[in-house]
Amino acid sequence: MDYEGRQTHLRSALVENRLDALLVTHLPNVCYLCGFTGSAGALLLTERGSVFFADGRYTSQARTEVRGARIVIAGGAPLLTAGEWLASHRQKTTGRGSCRVGIEGEHLSFAGYGRLTGMLGSGFRLRPAPALVEQARMVKDTEEMARIRAAVVLGASLFETALTAIRPGVKETKVAGAMEYAARKAGADGMSFPTIIASGERSAQPHGRASDAAIRPGGFVVCDFGVILAGYCSDRTRTVYVGRPDKDARRVYEAVREAQQAALDAIRPGRSVGEVDRASRKLLQKQGLGKYFTHSTGHGVGLEIHEAPRVAARQTELLRPRMVITVEPGVYLPRRWGVRIEDMVVVTEQGCEVLTPGSKELIAI
Repeated sequence: MDYEGRQTHLRSALVENRLDALLVTHLPNVCYLCGFTGSAGALLLTERGSVFFADGRYTSQARTEVRGARIVIAGGAPLLTAGEWLASHRQKTTGRGSCRVGIEGEHLSFAGYGRLTGMLGSGFRLRPAPALVEQARMVKDTEEMARIRAAVVLGASLFETALTAIRPGVKETKVAGAMEYAARKAGADGMSFPTIIASGERSAQPHGRASDAAIRPGGFVVCDFGVILAGYCSDRTRTVYVGRPDKDARRVYEAVREAQQAALDAIRPGRSVGEVDRASRKLLQKQGLGKYFTHSTGHGVGLEIHEAPRVAARQTELLRPRMVITVEPGVYLPRRWGVRIEDMVVVTEQGCEVLTPGSKELIAI
């Protein structure tokens, strides 16, 4: 990964936003910028260089992973260590009396902000910075795409395990457990999120995590799952039917499949994510199912399972080549069942490439 290039790009954004420094505390952003994968760390970017802060638990790991930054190891919390360093290096940081420090307002707690303000004093001005790192992370580079593709393939393979495990009388947790065990055996770092296996009436819950409920015949099972591989996430949803689906079940399933295709067809550079959401929603509304589509059409995926851009109504972010997003319309009928179909795609110069392998035909078990 070109960590030094990412930091250089961000420094130009500091100048544009009239900041002398940016204190990065959101760990996925820290990882993106310097490679650190531990659970406690902070990165300070200034016009003159970068400094990474961690405690003694990460001395060896920081020296192995961190690129493009000076490493400072101290006994306290990284945020406070960064504050102490700033307070003692103000002149070297800016070359003048005052220092404008950007903070990640979406991720820094109120308590952390208060401690930092108290440490730094009147010579500093803390300002919530725009989502500069998140904006950069939306467009994936070549190495990121290679990792995402590998994660997608591994994650998609778990569906075969699900098809083997889903049977009437089997608990949802047993299906999820079999999938997660298969993921670990295949080399995954872990799961992108708690595996969703939601059967029968529970399939009408968009985020129905696997429970002790036994799968019953005569209903849908929503399977939403993904893995983390080499730090990058995958996300896929398939919905199967246990038993023989009736005409209404087939109608709803086909409507969701067509809505997903409508969204896929709407993806191209220069279009807004809101337009993609509108394409899938419009089709379901024509089918009389619009009010049962209760979430956004998709989201970005990368170092985090949910990251920018959000593919939702009234969102104005324009699509660019090498953005990776999910497309996942769904219909959820209370006290009956639900259907969702989800793929990951990468925006191309002409439209999009569906990364997720496999058919989307309705499978009956």
